[in-house]
Amino acid sequence: MRRPLLLPLMPLYAAGVALREWKLERGWEQVRRLRWPVISVGNLSAGGAGKTPLVIALARLLTNEGWRVDVLSRGYGRESRGAARVRSDGSADEFGDEPLLIAQKTGVPVWVAAERYEAGQLAESELMQAGETSAESASLVHLLDDGFQHRQLYRDVDVVLVNRQDCGDYLLPAGDLREPVEALGRASVLAIPASDHEFEEELRVCEWSGPVWRVRRRMRVPEVEGAVAAFCGIARPEQFFAGLEARGMQVVCRRVFADHHRYSQRDVEGLLQCARKAGAQSFITTEKDHVRLGALRTAFGERLRTAELLSEFDDEASVAAWLKERLAGRQLAQDRNATEKHTTR
Repeated sequence: MRRPLLLPLMPLYAAGVALREWKLERGWEQVRRLRWPVISVGNLSAGGAGKTPLVIALARLLTNEGWRVDVLSRGYGRESRGAARVRSDGSADEFGDEPLLIAQKTGVPVWVAAERYEAGQLAESELMQAGETSAESASLVHLLDDGFQHRQLYRDVDVVLVNRQDCGDYLLPAGDLREPVEALGRASVLAIPASDHEFEEELRVCEWSGPVWRVRRRMRVPEVEGAVAAFCGIARPEQFFAGLEARGMQVVCRRVFADHHRYSQRDVEGLLQCARKAGAQSFITTEKDHVRLGALRTAFGERLRTAELLSEFDDEASVAAWLKERLAGRQLAQDRNATEKHTTR
């Protein structure tokens, strides 16, 4: 979303981005590498691009293809500090809403740390302590959640979600872009909306020659009778409400909270009051909000429903084949380096 009044501040943000890039190019910011390969999922804009559903989709795809998968995340909004493994029965305050949701929906290990390298080290340390050998763990892969700007960790694959709106947006704070569109040159793969059939052709005209994955996002909405009260605290709430109404829901009360909002008893009381006044029989929210509500969910009883956001690949087989080839190349290089070190001793 463009905010023209803030255009005078955009050059300051752009200068900060350029300075960081300059430091990285000269090696002034350390980039560390984990033992096993890393697939980063990220985007250019600030929030609302669908990174979490795509991480979940990739985790399921790789697991089905025989890979051992874990997820490394910052754990935005959590109160605890230090690297930790997410417990699926934990709380958003403890681990962050997105890591907790990923752990619950995929069943794969999820690790959180401000420095994702530390999360990866902890994950790999646990495997080594469990007696894993290199042969047994050759098919392990780390998924790095929201990692495109987290340059301190080396990644073997950079998957970047991009849409047409990104290409015409401003940098922060005048727009939502965290980096200029030219940063897509660092990407390995672009993931674009499957519904925008002309966008891929336009990217090719702009000299993008890498793989393009068409990703279909859809909202799975439970069947609800009567009027509903809908609420959310996400980056782009209008998409949530539009999705409900597109499926014929009668939304008579709606409440919008800040992205990653931490719910309070007062918030819940306000929602209950809004529903009573509007005659809503049920409540509906997003999965992330459902996770952040925690124990407060009991106040809604059985009237609370959750809308599920899903990401699906148009051509899952080609995505799996490309990843298999790319990660096999990393494994061959790793084995070759190990052999060279052994022969030079």
